[in-house]
Amino acid sequence: MPEPTKKEENEVSAPAPPPEEPSKEKEAGTAPAKEEDEVSPPSALPPGLGSRALERKDSEWSLGESPAGGEEQDKQNANSQLSTLLIEKPQTGSVKVGENITFIAKVKAEDLLRKPTIKWFKGKWMDLASKAGKHLQLKETFERHTRIYTFEMQIIKAKENYAGNYRCEVTYKDKFDSCSFDLEVHESTGTTPNIDIRSAFKRSGEGQEDAGELDFSGLLKRREVKQQEEEPEIDVWELLKNANPNEYEKIAFQYGITDLRGMLKRLKRMRRVEKKSAAFAKILDPAYQIDKGGRVRFVVELADPKLEVKWFKNGQEIRPSTKYIFEHKGNERIMFINNCALTDDSEYYVTAGDEKCSTELFVREPPIMVTKQLEDMNAYCGERVELEVEVSEDDANVKWFKNGEEIVPGPKSRYKIKVEGKKHILIIEGATKADSAEYSVMTTGGQSSAKLSVDLRPLKITTPLTDQTVKLGKEVCLKCEISENVPGKWTKNGLPVQESDRLKVVHKGRIHKLVIANALTEDEGEYVFTPDAYNVPMSAKVHVIDPPKIILDGLDADNTVTVIAGSKLRLEIPVTGEPPPKAIWSRADKAIMEGSGRIRAESYPDSSTLVIDVAERDDSGVYNINLKNEAGEAHASIKIKVVDIPDPPVAPNVTEVGDDWCIMNWEPPVYDGGSPILGYFIERKKKQSSRWMRLNFDLCKETTFEPKKMIEGVAYEVRIFAVNAIGISKPSMPSKPFVPLAVTSPPTLLAVDSVTDSSVTMKWRPPDQIGAAGLDGYVLEYCFEGSLKSTSAKQPNENGEAAYDLPAENWIVANTDLIDKTKFTINGLPTDAKIFVRVKAINAAGASEPKYYSQPILVKEVIEAPKIRIPRHLKQTYIRRVGEAVNLVIPFQGKPRPELTWKKDGQEIDKNQINIRNSETDTIIFIRKAERSHSGKYDLRVKVDKYEESASIDIQIVDRPGPPQAVTIEDVWGENVALTWTPPKDDGNAAITGYTIQKADKKSMEWFTVIEHYHRTNATITELVIGNEYYFRVFAENMCGLSEDATMTKESAVIAKDGKIYKNPVYEDFDFTEAPMFTQPLVNTYAIAGYNATLNCSVRGNPKPKITWMKNKVAIVDDPRYRMLSNQGVCTLEIRKPSPYDGGTYCCKAVNDLGTVEIECKLEVKVIYQGVNTPGQPVSLEGQQQL
Repeated sequence: MPEPTKKEENEVSAPAPPPEEPSKEKEAGTAPAKEEDEVSPPSALPPGLGSRALERKDSEWSLGESPAGGEEQDKQNANSQLSTLLIEKPQTGSVKVGENITFIAKVKAEDLLRKPTIKWFKGKWMDLASKAGKHLQLKETFERHTRIYTFEMQIIKAKENYAGNYRCEVTYKDKFDSCSFDLEVHESTGTTPNIDIRSAFKRSGEGQEDAGELDFSGLLKRREVKQQEEEPEIDVWELLKNANPNEYEKIAFQYGITDLRGMLKRLKRMRRVEKKSAAFAKILDPAYQIDKGGRVRFVVELADPKLEVKWFKNGQEIRPSTKYIFEHKGNERIMFINNCALTDDSEYYVTAGDEKCSTELFVREPPIMVTKQLEDMNAYCGERVELEVEVSEDDANVKWFKNGEEIVPGPKSRYKIKVEGKKHILIIEGATKADSAEYSVMTTGGQSSAKLSVDLRPLKITTPLTDQTVKLGKEVCLKCEISENVPGKWTKNGLPVQESDRLKVVHKGRIHKLVIANALTEDEGEYVFTPDAYNVPMSAKVHVIDPPKIILDGLDADNTVTVIAGSKLRLEIPVTGEPPPKAIWSRADKAIMEGSGRIRAESYPDSSTLVIDVAERDDSGVYNINLKNEAGEAHASIKIKVVDIPDPPVAPNVTEVGDDWCIMNWEPPVYDGGSPILGYFIERKKKQSSRWMRLNFDLCKETTFEPKKMIEGVAYEVRIFAVNAIGISKPSMPSKPFVPLAVTSPPTLLAVDSVTDSSVTMKWRPPDQIGAAGLDGYVLEYCFEGSLKSTSAKQPNENGEAAYDLPAENWIVANTDLIDKTKFTINGLPTDAKIFVRVKAINAAGASEPKYYSQPILVKEVIEAPKIRIPRHLKQTYIRRVGEAVNLVIPFQGKPRPELTWKKDGQEIDKNQINIRNSETDTIIFIRKAERSHSGKYDLRVKVDKYEESASIDIQIVDRPGPPQAVTIEDVWGENVALTWTPPKDDGNAAITGYTIQKADKKSMEWFTVIEHYHRTNATITELVIGNEYYFRVFAENMCGLSEDATMTKESAVIAKDGKIYKNPVYEDFDFTEAPMFTQPLVNTYAIAGYNATLNCSVRGNPKPKITWMKNKVAIVDDPRYRMLSNQGVCTLEIRKPSPYDGGTYCCKAVNDLGTVEIECKLEVKVIYQGVNTPGQPVSLEGQQQL
């Protein structure tokens, strides 16, 4: 283990660990580690133990330690409590220098599978495992029978710097334990080395402002110090240059060198073998030393006097000035530095040509001597104390100490330091006994100390405290006067008195006061005043009296206390009075005694209590309380009110019901429980159910309620709960069962069906909503327009329809019994009268809202021109097969009932064959079994008065055609046979659409179809078998199908093996040109306003004809309302959303080179009317009248 670095004799060496401490040098100007190792002797400082370690003279911590380490140590100790491994921990120990000491730690291994890990540390982080050697040994043993690991750390030949804090850490997996202990190293002799004042100097850096600053921290390490005898000046550089490297530390410790590394670095540069310079005959000395304020002389000798010389300080060129003076003497170049200061301590070099030489200048500050010593002083408490000392120089750096601790003056410090030139004065204002101590002053060249003794003056009580008796609320003033102006402490009943807004402590000079404003009973007691620093207590008693008083602040304005029946009342009334008064409770002049009754009184020092165990309604009343003490009397009355839940209300009444609602009311309960009724809760249930359902969660304030959301047709019951501030009453009896039923909605689509001179027939549709009560019938009412009188206007009802505000007696019921149909005739009306009509729907719940007709109806036959409304499918030829039924319905209009006439092909219809049935709105032509004789044109004529209208219907009854008239074999050649035939005589009243040709071998006579749907009357049959003989037959075909029979050839065709040569016949070219011709004409069409309408026809012609559409003989061109289409000869005109103005005569014109053809039709656009008796008033589809 290397020797620790020695320090100044006047310092306690900073403890260092036995092993070396590796660290990185951080001081400015220090050389790298490699360079230091070259000049460091074997016994030199360990790496890292340089100026940092030596400068820590003011700390007791070892190298590597810091106060923060204590906190971490506490954390580790806390962890060790959580998981304990150590059964024996190292204990703090002490040893003398040169002796040995051993620290032992033991770990029990019963629960451990392997050996735990132990580490020994010095300070915070220095691991000692790698530092074992001559002075440090680590051992470990294991006892198998006890299963205990023993770990030892032995320090051999301890030194002073081994002292410090050590730590032992044991870890095993996730377990951890640690222990800290201290080592104290005492000197073997009790002698105290003298303090070398020069050792207080240190340089923290080269050329810094604080170079040479005093270091007082080392001087504080010794309490007993003696002034160092003056020694002759010694050049430390000469000692280092001539000394053995083993003696570097000794010299550094002896002469207070703290920056040893820096000096060794410079010494190394000085010892280097310098090459012979061509520019300098004599170079600068390696270093110079001068006292502060002195003059130093740098001299170099040049080999060539012509060379230019420049001087530099720390790399900056020096210019001539009063401080720096340059001289030339032959080849010598001289620079003087006058009045050297600490800032001149630096590196200097001079250049001559391309060469330079350098040196170091060290400036020392002369020590400050104490010229006038401190003197011992005696003083009394409270006096001003001044300790005065004189030093050798003005404004010198002087430090003051109290019992060895430095005094640091500040704004909050009681100590002040005054400097007057060489005088330094320590001022203590208002000295106390705590200021008695030994005070010392220290400078760089000496020190001085003196003792200060502060005593108390004898105390005399001029005015003592006196006992006082005051009334409650008055001021209390305790006053005393003593001979000394010292503070003191007040206590009450042995406890310190705390100042407040009401209690003030006054100290003016020698007078002390305790003032209590508005005395309270708690202020009563014994008050003691004790002056500080004197054990002379003064006491006085304060007695506060107060007449009795009853405090009713917690009660209502009328002193009423409300209690719920059945609960316990404990009425505590605060009372005051000094002495405590006696309380007496009474009710109706009957005293309430203290005891164990249901109603009793209880007394306490600060209150009186009335107790009622189980409150009853009869306990309500006025209770009196009387207080009495020697200071007076007091009494008060308190009203006690016992409240309960209210009685249940009577059963509610249901006055009105609806589809899912009802209206109910009830009477309030007879007894409200002594508290106002706050509201009611309502419940309902189905009659067959036992589960009641709450209808309101917020209290109902009224005695009327409307339950909703019930099921129509189901019987219900309701009941009521009354609620007051106490609670909810019992439920009332259920109401009588009721069934929610709703009237139907009003009937719809009320319209006039017909009007005569004495009757009006109305029709309507059933209501939209009928409900569970069903629909029993209708009531039709009417009234005459003259009954309006003053009730003129018609008002809109809830549905937005017109409703007439007429008295109920003005309406006349038209039907004696309920109407079960949706049509009724009101008879017996006067001609030319105007009536208003309404209809109501009736069910078990009553009559619905009436449905009004929109306007008055004139009772007069109205002639309406007849109109025939031919259905769309009858505007073309109506085709049916023989045997099918014909049932045609043709609606018409006209009033009064028109006369109808049917004719067929201009002749009267035989009613035995064709049935005609007429009604007021339509006519029906019915043929049960159609025959071909029923085909023809049927004319319908409708006549009303002088008005007449006619329409025609084409009916075509078709049947299957007959067979062709004759089939002949025109020619046979090769495998081919040419056939011809004539069309059938009977075409079935329909066009022949084709023919079917079959063949049969004469041998088998089995018929096979050769050609189907053949349109011509001649055909060539091919691919016949040579050598066979064939017969052929032909069927005619129309829209009903094939003819029942076929016409067969009379002869057979023999396919000879040697056929003759067939000569193709010569045909002339067929002329396909054709003038335009309409194959399907236009038909008269009815259209509904607002709905698209189309006109269709078909045309043929070759070349293709040009189609032109016209309206009222005017061509339709580029009109966006019309769209014209033509596809495969079918011509279509589409009219988009026509209006009545689009009605008229439309014409389709077809033109080609061979001719022109036209065809016309009529288009009538009709508007939807609301009633048949009010023509000419168009309304929209929504039923609103267009104005």
